[in-house]
Amino acid sequence: MGRYTAVHANPNGVGDARPTALQIIQDEGLEGKLAGKVIVLTGATSGIGLETARALSATGATLLLTARDRKKAEESLAGILEPGRVSLIDMDNASFSSTRAAAQQILSQSHGKVNIFIANAGIMGLPELKLTEDGHESHFAVNHLSHFLLFHLLKDALLAASTPDFNSRAVFVSSSAHRGGRLPPSDDYSFQKTPYKHETAYANSKLANIYTASYVDRHYGSRGLHATSLHPGGILTNIARYSDPAVIEAIKSIPHLIPLFKNAEQGAATTVVAAVGKEWEGKGEVLGGL
Repeated sequence: MGRYTAVHANPNGVGDARPTALQIIQDEGLEGKLAGKVIVLTGATSGIGLETARALSATGATLLLTARDRKKAEESLAGILEPGRVSLIDMDNASFSSTRAAAQQILSQSHGKVNIFIANAGIMGLPELKLTEDGHESHFAVNHLSHFLLFHLLKDALLAASTPDFNSRAVFVSSSAHRGGRLPPSDDYSFQKTPYKHETAYANSKLANIYTASYVDRHYGSRGLHATSLHPGGILTNIARYSDPAVIEAIKSIPHLIPLFKNAEQGAATTVVAAVGKEWEGKGEVLGGL
C-alpha cells in the first residue's frame, strides 16, 4: 500500500486518516492531468460509485457514467456533469439488451477508444430469488454477467486506446465476500437445483468478478490491457438496502469491526488507485481495501 501503510495499521473508523478517493487523485498529482483520456464507470449514481466519479472528474478525463435511473443520476451527479466531458449513459445491468445499447453509445461517444473501464455497479441481499428478463439470477446478472458482456463489447476500444506509456485498464469491484462463493455447475447458476441463498448468490457473483479480472489480465496484459479486482473495504452504503435493518445495526455495533468501517469517500479510494494509480501502470492484481 506504499504511502498509506501507516494509516491502515490502526484504523479508527469512518472518517479517520485513511485516504479518500479525491486524496488519491491529489497525491498522485493527477488533477487536470488526464484530459483526453476516456473512463467508463458503471453504477455512478450512489455509494462508492458516486465518489469514484467525483474523484475521477478532477482529473479532467472524459467520463461516461452508466446509470439505471437517469433522473436520480442527474440529481446526485449535478455537481460534476459537464456536456461533452462528463456524461450519463443509460444502462440497466439487469438487461443484456440495455447493456448492448449502452456499449454502442459508449463506442460512439468515445470514437472507439476507451482508456479505463470500471465495473462498479452491483446489488446485494435480494431476499427472494429474482430472475432477470434474460432468465438469470439477479446478483449474478447485475454484478457479473452484464459487466462481462460490457467488457467484451468495449475490449477492442480498450486495446485501441492503449499506449506504451499509458496502458488501458479494467477494474472489477469485488468483495471479500467472494470467499463464501463457489461457482456452481452451469446448470445451477440461477439456483435451479439448490435452495436460493442471497449470501451465496452475492458471493458467487463477486468470485466471478475476480475470475474475470484474472482472465483479462492473463489474456490481454501483453497487449497493453491490464485488469485488477478489488475489495473496497467495509462501507455501509445503499447497496445494503435489501438487508434486514436489525442485522445491519448489529454489525455496526460489533466492537472489533467498528474501527474498520469507512465512509463512501474512503471506500472509493481503492477503486481510484486501481484505475489511475501510477504504481499500477502496466500491472494487474487483486487488491484489498486501502
